[in-house]
Amino acid sequence: MLKKALTAAFPHTVPILAGFLFLGISYGVYMNVSGFPFIYPCLMALTIFGGSLEFVAVTMLLGSFAPLQTLILTLMIQARHIFYGISMLEKYKGTGFKKLYLIFGMCDESFSINYTAEPPADVDKGWFMFFVTLLNQLYWVMGATLGGILGSFIPFDTAGLEFVMTALFVVIFLEQWLKEKKHYTALIGVLSSAICLLIFGADSFLLPTMACILCALTVFRRPIEKAGV
Repeated sequence: MLKKALTAAFPHTVPILAGFLFLGISYGVYMNVSGFPFIYPCLMALTIFGGSLEFVAVTMLLGSFAPLQTLILTLMIQARHIFYGISMLEKYKGTGFKKLYLIFGMCDESFSINYTAEPPADVDKGWFMFFVTLLNQLYWVMGATLGGILGSFIPFDTAGLEFVMTALFVVIFLEQWLKEKKHYTALIGVLSSAICLLIFGADSFLLPTMACILCALTVFRRPIEKAGV
């Protein structure tokens, strides 16, 4: 059962492997040039597992001791996971002890895969989601550790690598668009993002966008379900 779930989960995570290795290496190098040995990016990837937060954490570690400011900044950066968690309530039901790790390890990429992908009929859905989450974290830990080790020996220019994950999300969006019979949910996401971007600007539109999407999906839940999206 476990082998089947792992085999089914791995192909879905291959695009994440490419993105996480590149970004993880750049993060490890960044930690190294900031004065931290390789064990720091390794442990932070294992315990924090939040890419953007880990990059910001470097500055926080080098700055003055400000726990309240750190808490608020962390909540602001990771607040989108509140909406991810609400969306996954039904999918995580019946997963038993695996639910604890699924909650801890839910990143943007794992959420995208676990929310949209359907495992084969003979594969346990809980174990499928577990291995998707585990593999994605392992990719990030591998990249961060490798970057931390190689940072001392190889000059590495990280400029532009952040676009890798943007491109990845575009691919995931297009794949989901092709799977849908109707595109109500995708259009809600695109329109909400565009409107909030115009109103709040690029630095502050994420949380309002998430709130708008949640409200819209709640209001139009029944029509969307009837349409078979």
